[in-house]
Amino acid sequence: MANYSTCKQCGSKLFDDDRAIYRKLIFRNADEFLCIKCLADYFDTTEEKINQLIERFRKSGECTLFR
Repeated sequence: MANYSTCKQCGSKLFDDDRAIYRKLIFRNADEFLCIKCLADYFDTTEEKINQLIERFRKSGECTLFR
């Protein structure tokens, strides 16, 4: 069952950027998502690095997930 509103790991509220970066990095057709914090833990990186990726994709204007 699709869950677009909460993180599948910690249950926190999801925002558009959470869903977009998950789809970009994990699975384009996902219907369950990790929040940025849990995604950072998954990749063993920081939330800041994930947010920098989001900004890079947004500024490039090439990725439709971040428009």
